[in-house]
Amino acid sequence: MSLDWPVVSDAASARALIAQVTARLQDERIEGFRAPPPEPTTCCGRGCNGCVWEGYFAAVHWWRADAQVLLTQA
Repeated sequence: MSLDWPVVSDAASARALIAQVTARLQDERIEGFRAPPPEPTTCCGRGCNGCVWEGYFAAVHWWRADAQVLLTQA
């Protein structure tokens, strides 16, 4: 099975990736994997350096990487 995931570049792509990874984990009957990171709720929308969305996208990346390890072992 291919583990080619879409690139996360915005909230919509992060949601799509999380849905795709979650579905794969369920298909492989992998239980107990941690929940994906929650979406930020404190963004001011000014394009700050170090925006909460940057941290969120990084957290989604690491969540995906951890899931991928489990999926390749399944």
